[in-house]
Amino acid sequence: MTETRFNIMIVGQAGRLQYEAVLFAASLRRYAPDFTGRLYVAVPQPSGLWTKDPSIRNKPVLEALEALGADILPFQSVAFGESYPYGNKIEALLALPEGEPFVFFDTDTLITGPLDQLPLDFGRPSASLRREGTWPKPTLYGPDMTGIWRALYDRFGLDFNSSLDHSQPENFWRRYLYFNAGYYYGSCPRVFGQRFLEYAVSIRDDLPKALIGQSLDPWLDQIALPLVIHSLGGGRATLPEGYLDGEMSCHYRNLPLLYARESDDVVAALETVASPNKIKKVLKQYEPMKRMIYQGRGAKVRAMFDRDNLPRKEQALRNRIKSAGFWMR
Repeated sequence: MTETRFNIMIVGQAGRLQYEAVLFAASLRRYAPDFTGRLYVAVPQPSGLWTKDPSIRNKPVLEALEALGADILPFQSVAFGESYPYGNKIEALLALPEGEPFVFFDTDTLITGPLDQLPLDFGRPSASLRREGTWPKPTLYGPDMTGIWRALYDRFGLDFNSSLDHSQPENFWRRYLYFNAGYYYGSCPRVFGQRFLEYAVSIRDDLPKALIGQSLDPWLDQIALPLVIHSLGGGRATLPEGYLDGEMSCHYRNLPLLYARESDDVVAALETVASPNKIKKVLKQYEPMKRMIYQGRGAKVRAMFDRDNLPRKEQALRNRIKSAGFWMR
């Protein structure tokens, strides 16, 4: 087991993410009580890249985060901002303490186990493998999947062949290094973040010809992430299965999906950390949490699905929930 102390970063801002940040912090304190690192809630600051102030100004939210031991970490948006909010998870890394190992989590995550016991090798960074083959989507007349990914590795002088899973067939998405950006980790957030920013901006501003016709929104972070991880000596499955996106964390994405597909243990964890009055008063400010957690809508969604026989694609889950009128975001 790792004995390395590490920090955790999530992104919080006005709106939904500030309430998810409270839920995340509450779950961390409840289910990882021996975690000794710092929890940073990275908050983008007002600038010309935002039409509205994105910072957290809700006093009950700020008080709850402080009570849960979270550190508010202001950062400036330089390259992305409102035009690509997913860029927050890139730019915020540059505000973390240099040289201190880190794990980034999407804010819509619950901690469900003792993170201090994670067997992490920070010298071999990695990220979430709970994903579908969402990108790229080769066109009829364009390069195939191999051609698209090879162009990206060539752009940054990286060895493409060593990134491949040769047990998977040519042009099948699992052959290529591809992650969900719901969590990732490394030995230094400044090194990781600077490279992430460099690669993402290069792809956005000087699109490789092989990527013409491919969507970058919302996929830009997940396009650049495997390149960063590969360049820093990491790869797929450097963390054994069953820990993150398993016994110790759940990236639920949104509450209707959590109630539809996650285990009874995850639902119990959610409702346990949301039950104290001080937390409840804060979360009830946000209508989806009020209805899903406290007014029973989540239970109605859960009753619609058999967890042993779920649709294979997430979109099918979403469509059924929306058809029933229970979708909330």
